[in-house]
Amino acid sequence: MATESLRRTGLLIRHNALLRLRDPGQMISYIVMPMLLMVVFKPLYMKSLDTGTLQAVTGPLVMFSVFALAIVGNSIMVEREWRTWDRLRASRAARAELLLGKTVPALVILVLQQTVLLCFGCLVIGMAVPVDAGLLLLAIAIWGVTLLSLGAALATLVRSRGDLGMVTDLGAMLVSAIGGALVPVSLMPQWARDIAPCSPGYWAMSMLHAAIADDAGAMLRPALVCLAIALAGGAVATYRLARGWGRSHLL
Repeated sequence: MATESLRRTGLLIRHNALLRLRDPGQMISYIVMPMLLMVVFKPLYMKSLDTGTLQAVTGPLVMFSVFALAIVGNSIMVEREWRTWDRLRASRAARAELLLGKTVPALVILVLQQTVLLCFGCLVIGMAVPVDAGLLLLAIAIWGVTLLSLGAALATLVRSRGDLGMVTDLGAMLVSAIGGALVPVSLMPQWARDIAPCSPGYWAMSMLHAAIADDAGAMLRPALVCLAIALAGGAVATYRLARGWGRSHLL
């Protein structure tokens, strides 16, 4: 049973990885655009902040990783539009296997995106090289899992790719702005500082900053919050798919 499950999951991962590789435009744009913003914003942040290079790198990174929610959501929406999601649900594959098949390739994309941007930040922008690369990789992986869970949940809630695009675009800007990706939370008005912890981006910024500073203790709380958000998103996605809310006729 376990061997068959692993085999089915592996086939689904391979299939979805091929779909992503055949349409790389979205992934490329979410890597190139934050690079440009890092270069443009660096002089401003350097003049106004003591940690200017850190903000210039992590801010666009978090913002465009949230935009990448669309990659996860679209991978499920495409199946619904093609009327193949119902066939997959009717197969012997369990819903957990279907979700893993969709999300594992997207997780690799998210980790790759953030790794490339951090390397660019160190080599070009001038951010200090992290002391503990393993701690930073853990933070990247946790944030990636959080985004995957939220993207999968959104794909079971919206009724069209247009709705998904609207939610991800508005959500990315809201999460980034309130979470401190554009302007540090300390420089925001009091009302914005009060609601900043409601944004997943706030905890992502805190977690990445702590990981880059090699402060495992400061990283623990934001990491736990991100994992709690991931658990909630994954539970919503699994519940709705199990109840048939991912069916194509609901589009």
